[in-house]
Amino acid sequence: MKHFNPETKTFRVFSALQSGKALTASQAKKMGVGNLSAEITRIRQNGFAVYTNSRKAGNGVQVTEYVLGKPSRKLVAAGYRALALGL
Repeated sequence: MKHFNPETKTFRVFSALQSGKALTASQAKKMGVGNLSAEITRIRQNGFAVYTNSRKAGNGVQVTEYVLGKPSRKLVAAGYRALALGL
Protein backbone atom coordinates (compact mmCIF):
# COMPACT_ATOMS: atom_id res chain seq x y z
CA MET A 1 0.00 0.00 0.00
CA LYS A 2 1.29 3.41 -0.97
CA HIS A 3 1.73 5.87 1.85
CA PHE A 4 1.15 9.56 1.36
CA ASN A 5 3.36 12.29 2.76
CA PRO A 6 1.66 13.49 5.98
CA GLU A 7 2.35 17.12 5.04
CA THR A 8 0.26 17.02 1.84
CA LYS A 9 -3.37 17.76 1.01
CA THR A 10 -3.63 14.27 -0.47
CA PHE A 11 -2.80 12.79 2.93
CA ARG A 12 -5.48 14.92 4.63
CA VAL A 13 -8.11 13.82 2.10
CA PHE A 14 -7.05 10.16 2.29
CA SER A 15 -7.16 10.22 6.09
CA ALA A 16 -10.66 11.69 6.03
CA LEU A 17 -11.82 9.01 3.60
CA GLN A 18 -10.21 6.26 5.67
CA SER A 19 -12.34 7.29 8.63
CA GLY A 20 -15.27 5.85 6.67
CA LYS A 21 -17.14 9.07 6.08
CA ALA A 22 -18.19 10.65 2.79
CA LEU A 23 -16.27 13.79 1.85
CA THR A 24 -17.71 16.74 -0.08
CA ALA A 25 -15.98 19.74 -1.66
CA SER A 26 -17.25 22.07 1.06
CA GLN A 27 -15.86 19.77 3.77
CA ALA A 28 -12.56 19.59 1.92
CA LYS A 29 -12.35 23.40 1.75
CA LYS A 30 -12.56 23.49 5.54
CA MET A 31 -9.48 21.22 5.54
CA GLY A 32 -7.62 23.59 3.22
CA VAL A 33 -8.19 21.59 0.04
CA GLY A 34 -9.45 23.74 -2.83
CA ASN A 35 -9.53 21.14 -5.62
CA LEU A 36 -10.92 17.93 -4.14
CA SER A 37 -11.26 16.16 -7.49
CA ALA A 38 -7.50 16.52 -8.11
CA GLU A 39 -6.71 14.94 -4.75
CA ILE A 40 -9.20 12.13 -5.43
CA THR A 41 -7.45 11.48 -8.76
CA ARG A 42 -4.08 11.19 -6.98
CA ILE A 43 -5.53 8.72 -4.49
CA ARG A 44 -7.10 6.65 -7.29
CA GLN A 45 -3.81 6.64 -9.22
CA ASN A 46 -2.21 5.07 -6.16
CA GLY A 47 -4.58 2.12 -6.38
CA PHE A 48 -7.41 3.01 -4.03
CA ALA A 49 -11.06 2.63 -4.98
CA VAL A 50 -12.72 5.99 -4.38
CA TYR A 51 -16.37 6.07 -5.37
CA THR A 52 -18.36 9.13 -6.38
CA ASN A 53 -21.95 9.53 -5.21
CA SER A 54 -24.34 12.36 -6.08
CA ARG A 55 -27.22 13.45 -3.90
CA LYS A 56 -29.49 16.42 -3.41
CA ALA A 57 -28.90 18.42 -0.27
CA GLY A 58 -31.77 19.71 1.85
CA ASN A 59 -31.72 23.00 -0.05
CA GLY A 60 -32.06 21.20 -3.41
CA VAL A 61 -28.44 21.66 -4.49
CA GLN A 62 -26.72 18.69 -6.15
CA VAL A 63 -23.79 17.54 -3.97
CA THR A 64 -20.97 15.18 -4.96
CA GLU A 65 -19.60 12.95 -2.22
CA TYR A 66 -16.52 10.74 -2.32
CA VAL A 67 -16.14 7.55 -0.30
CA LEU A 68 -13.30 5.06 0.00
CA GLY A 69 -14.49 1.56 -0.76
CA LYS A 70 -13.52 -1.90 -1.79
CA PRO A 71 -13.13 -2.39 -5.55
CA SER A 72 -15.67 -4.63 -7.22
CA ARG A 73 -14.57 -7.83 -8.95
CA LYS A 74 -15.48 -6.19 -12.26
CA LEU A 75 -13.12 -3.27 -11.58
CA VAL A 76 -10.27 -5.57 -10.56
CA ALA A 77 -10.80 -7.69 -13.68
CA ALA A 78 -10.70 -4.57 -15.87
CA GLY A 79 -7.42 -3.57 -14.25
CA TYR A 80 -5.87 -6.95 -14.94
CA ARG A 81 -7.08 -6.83 -18.56
CA ALA A 82 -5.50 -3.41 -18.99
CA LEU A 83 -2.21 -4.67 -17.55
CA ALA A 84 -2.29 -7.68 -19.86
CA LEU A 85 -2.73 -5.35 -22.84
CA GLY A 86 0.22 -3.25 -21.70
CA LEU A 87 -1.83 -0.17 -20.89
